[in-house]
Amino acid sequence: MNEVKNILLVGVGGQGIILASKILSQGLIRAGYDVKMSEVHGMAQRGGSVTTQVRFGKKVYSPIIGKGQADIVVSFEKMETLRWLGHLKVDGKVVVNDYEIPSAPILVGDSKYPENVLRILKEKVPTTVVEAAEIAKELGNIKTMNIVMLGALTKAMGLEEVDWGKIIKDNVKEKFVDVNIQALRKGKEQVKE
Repeated sequence: MNEVKNILLVGVGGQGIILASKILSQGLIRAGYDVKMSEVHGMAQRGGSVTTQVRFGKKVYSPIIGKGQADIVVSFEKMETLRWLGHLKVDGKVVVNDYEIPSAPILVGDSKYPENVLRILKEKVPTTVVEAAEIAKELGNIKTMNIVMLGALTKAMGLEEVDWGKIIKDNVKEKFVDVNIQALRKGKEQVKE
């Protein structure tokens, strides 16, 4: 692969986006790609926006994805997808978690959560909706929602040849390895060919 692929992961602080991006980056490096990752935390600890940008290919010179350059936007929270949609390529795609985390202005009543986010996305771009929170709850650990989304991403990008289970083992506590591997598998199952 000569061309550089651009993955933009977006969501809200506390959703495990940084861990998912770290696992993604390590897997891509082990697969032989040159990888650059950039992260922006914003007011992450207060429920604010978090983004990570992962670029990979034969040779990558910059970690930054400009507007209109992302091959895929993976959104851990629905409203964040709308905020970052301008970074998607014309022929890009979206993988979105059907999950809402109201921002501070919404919580205090200064604004409203946007209606029909999923319908709007589906009308604009190819969109895969993942019920990551429900899947994580069924697995018995809501914190695996990020790995469900990572699984969906790896399937959507055709990155299944990487030994993701090994990388998960290297990055999570031993007692959480099995549930995270299950979460990864369940996430992959959400993406149809």
